[in-house]
Amino acid sequence: MRNLFYFLMSLVLLTACSNQSSNKQAGDYPYQPVEFTQVKIADDFWLNRINTNRKVTIPFDFEKCETTSRINNFAVAGGIVKGEFVGFRYNDSDVFKVMEGASYSLHTYPDPALEYYLDSIISLIAAAQEPDGYLYTCRTINPELLPNGAGNTRWSNLKDSHELYNIGHMYEAAAAHYLATGKSNFLDVAIKSADLVCQTFGPGENQLHDVSGHQEIEMGLVKLYRITKNEKYLNMAKYFLDQRGRSENRVLYTYGKDGSIKDYTQDHLPVVEQSEAVGHAVRAAYMYSGMADVAALTNNNEYKLALDRLWENVTGKKIYITGGIGSVHNGEAFGKNYELPNLTAYCETCAAIANILWNQRMFLLHGDSKYIDVLERTLYNNFLAGVSVNGDEFFYPNPLESDGSHERSPWFSCACCPTNVVRFMPSLPGYIYAKNNENLYINLYIGNTSEIEMPFGNMEITQKTNYPWQGDVEITFGNLPAMSTFNLNLRIPGWANNEAIASDLYEFMTKQADEVKIEVNGQRAEYILNKGYASISREWSNSDVVKISFPMLARKIIAHDSIVDDRGKFSIQRGPLVYAAEGVDNEGKVRNLLLNPDVLFGEIFINSPMGEITTLIGDAFSVSNDNAGNLVKTEKELTLIPYYAWAHRGSGEMVVWFPYKEEASSPAPPPTIASTSKVSASYVFDNIHAVNDQIIPENSNDHNISRLTFWDHLGTEEWVIYEFDQVRNISRTAVYWFDDGPDGGCRIPKSWKLLYKDSKTGDWKNVTIYNDYPLKKDSFNSISFMPVNTSAIKLLVQLQDEYSGGVLEWKVQ
Repeated sequence: MRNLFYFLMSLVLLTACSNQSSNKQAGDYPYQPVEFTQVKIADDFWLNRINTNRKVTIPFDFEKCETTSRINNFAVAGGIVKGEFVGFRYNDSDVFKVMEGASYSLHTYPDPALEYYLDSIISLIAAAQEPDGYLYTCRTINPELLPNGAGNTRWSNLKDSHELYNIGHMYEAAAAHYLATGKSNFLDVAIKSADLVCQTFGPGENQLHDVSGHQEIEMGLVKLYRITKNEKYLNMAKYFLDQRGRSENRVLYTYGKDGSIKDYTQDHLPVVEQSEAVGHAVRAAYMYSGMADVAALTNNNEYKLALDRLWENVTGKKIYITGGIGSVHNGEAFGKNYELPNLTAYCETCAAIANILWNQRMFLLHGDSKYIDVLERTLYNNFLAGVSVNGDEFFYPNPLESDGSHERSPWFSCACCPTNVVRFMPSLPGYIYAKNNENLYINLYIGNTSEIEMPFGNMEITQKTNYPWQGDVEITFGNLPAMSTFNLNLRIPGWANNEAIASDLYEFMTKQADEVKIEVNGQRAEYILNKGYASISREWSNSDVVKISFPMLARKIIAHDSIVDDRGKFSIQRGPLVYAAEGVDNEGKVRNLLLNPDVLFGEIFINSPMGEITTLIGDAFSVSNDNAGNLVKTEKELTLIPYYAWAHRGSGEMVVWFPYKEEASSPAPPPTIASTSKVSASYVFDNIHAVNDQIIPENSNDHNISRLTFWDHLGTEEWVIYEFDQVRNISRTAVYWFDDGPDGGCRIPKSWKLLYKDSKTGDWKNVTIYNDYPLKKDSFNSISFMPVNTSAIKLLVQLQDEYSGGVLEWKVQ
């Protein structure tokens, strides 16, 4: 019945579009993914995650969209209820992303209540859509009272408005909903919107020639094209891409001390001339994904060559060992080549998803396993870290080192990451297999049962594995017709073949002697290694059993010497998983470690708050300086956990890169009065322990270290208290203020003073100073005062009017 519905629906859509242009599809990816609808995941590792996404994250995200008025904005725009727009101009997109994820889930796990709920939201969206197809709730609700960046009129500020970005996500959601349910109610809204876009933008004299500041609509238009076969949507996607670097309102954003152009929106050059990944990482990878789609469908070789250059730049100079991209906090952007700091790494969760989308498409273009290697690295590390195992807390940035100031959050005012996670997770089955004529590719080793259409007919394939904890995989077949000859292409991950990544950015310290073992029916398999795949060509039968065994050893990886933060250090990888040391397992401190370069690790498989995981145990030193400046090494046992599992047991220190050279280590300084004090504050934003971590700032706007701020308290009186471990005689203090002007909202204070606690009365009293209280940026503000014996002191801070403030370091003598 559903097949009939799809057929009739296709006829209706094709008839409606027949007056637009030729419906002949120009081409497509030479390697086709096996759709997620044909793959049913059955292993504990990913099935638990997908079930959590279905049972927890989807309802949780919908609830957040309700309580934050994201859904209500559509009701207000549609005149169903009265009210004003609430939130940011891009909030519409969050609703669409959750709907996309719910649609994917709905196809695999039918749920009448969820389907009804989706239909109710679709009715609100349809009501909010203006008669000509325009959909942007903030403008429809009140064009005179718009949120920042929306633009005074339609399409007038595309660099910032997110008008096209929002509806791009709607197109993706509508396509997913149509494929999941066969209903056209959401698809109709998307087509009406896309028709307006095609009418408004283009090369015509009366059309607009601008582009979206946040790429996304390109992928959405391609999905509409695939469903409707209406070429104008594909042509529109290509037009938006081709206009970059040429648009009428092109604005170049610069950052960095050298003033070089690192355009935030990738609008600095035509896309076919770009060779370095610059600007906002999510926008860039979304653009590269859209380019790959258009390149495949139009057989555009210039696009392909540009994509190859960009991929080589990212993989060779701009990707983290966790698969994260976008190293710079300012602009959520790619940094310069080899600019990959750990503590301040941004690595947005959305960028991880975008990187997966892009690398999947690069594989579909070229059929090379190196793209799946990057996809897998990102999937198991950066992406998985972005959502808790319970499915209701999220990371926005994903640093590779923490001073204790990082923890997951249930939600963000800019909620792109939680809603992106929820749409990607249920689509994962579609990344496991691909095919090309008589070639079947196994790209990811995940337990599943699948039905795949091949040239000789339909076949079933089953994977059984405990990957990523164990390296054994068993593959069996079913429903094979007689004389079924095809090439089974088994991906040999780079990490199993002594290649950390397909560039010289990272490499294993030593070569692995153990080889990958492949058997067919108990006999060593004969295969040809081609583009990273073990290709086995034979006539297959239902009784055949293929077994693969990957060596799962904890191995050390070193980085290119141009990555300053990683010199003299190694990271640890076991299988596809990168490992981290967390303070909670290692006496609270891991940032002052030193490891022997020849250290070996034992393995323990445990049931933990992060689920079942394999931990690594080895020997290490904690290093510190004594009062004379000598290095003191103390032996300790070191416990490592998978990077994705960190921050499930409270905040604390974490590192991914481990010093094996003394000059690369960070010895803990000798304890001071301040460092041994208990800290409290009137209000805490960021990290309260930053004030006494003994890390000296480079300047007042040093974003490479943690800080205590009072954001978003403006013009208020705030305080910070040190409680000493015993009564101390003190006579001097120094404060280093945080000030992120002129762009940020924190400034040095209007005034400040120091109080001490009277040991007899317990009252707070002013110290008697010998000079005025200084107010300086980029240096310590020091005062001397009449010595006092006390158990506590208070820093009393009056913030400047309309500004907040903060403290980077506070010393006491």
